[in-house]
Amino acid sequence: MNTANFLRLLLLAAIWGGSFLFMRIGAPVLGPAVLIEYRVLFAALFLAAVGLVLRKKLELRAHWKHYLMLGFFNSALPFLLFAYGARTLTASVLSVLNATAPMWGALLGAVWARQPITLRSGLGLVLGTVGVALLVGFDDVSRLPGAGLAIAAALAAALCYSIASLYAKSAKSVEPFANAHGTMWAATLFVLPALPFFPSPGTATPGVWAAVLALGVLCSGIAYLIYFRLIAEVGPTSALTVTFLNPVFGILWGALFLGEAVGWHTLAGAAIVLIGTALVTGFVPRFGRPATAAAKP
Repeated sequence: MNTANFLRLLLLAAIWGGSFLFMRIGAPVLGPAVLIEYRVLFAALFLAAVGLVLRKKLELRAHWKHYLMLGFFNSALPFLLFAYGARTLTASVLSVLNATAPMWGALLGAVWARQPITLRSGLGLVLGTVGVALLVGFDDVSRLPGAGLAIAAALAAALCYSIASLYAKSAKSVEPFANAHGTMWAATLFVLPALPFFPSPGTATPGVWAAVLALGVLCSGIAYLIYFRLIAEVGPTSALTVTFLNPVFGILWGALFLGEAVGWHTLAGAAIVLIGTALVTGFVPRFGRPATAAAKP
């Protein structure tokens, strides 16, 4: 991985780590449904504009079912669940709970695809469970009203990402930019029915609207473009490193901009979750030359 791609990786982790900061700012004011409807709509509009400039076709007639499936499990539902959790939980806790997605993937693979859980994966699952328990068990937010449901929602959101990943492995190949663009429009449709159930509890300030705009354009639209560029340049294995860096920035941004306390349990829990994730995925960072089979953007 050269310097340019390493900087892209750090930038992507910083952006996606910041998504939990922006949700923490917007969700208590706008409510989860309104916040996420704006997020996916702004992302869809941004990607549509980019698609026009780059002359990227959506091919809706051929792939609409695929977009609906990924739009629901990879965007609409997990975004809503994380936004629901963001009304109570800190950005730090949300970012670490998000990192459990590969562990859910291992469990789903064992149940649905009959993939055996190896000793290494089993140890990773145990460590991940211990890390989550340590993180939320000693955090003050776990004693707030509704914290238990918020934690469950965040874990369910990570589960949704695993379901989407398993589906994507068996689905027909769709051009990456079209994947991002189509799923954002699908997510926009899926979130609409939730709006009457989660009305906005407050009035948004300019700062909240700035967070909403950043969440849609930066954390969804631009982040997708960077992510797909990384996959093309260094391959999916090296791009996976972002999973381990997201909580670092989630914790950092929460502490810097929201004054969230970073206790020993936050750092220890995050470290144990990430070690567990590395064991489950069998991840070994490789910073050599890019894979020759990778397509150029």
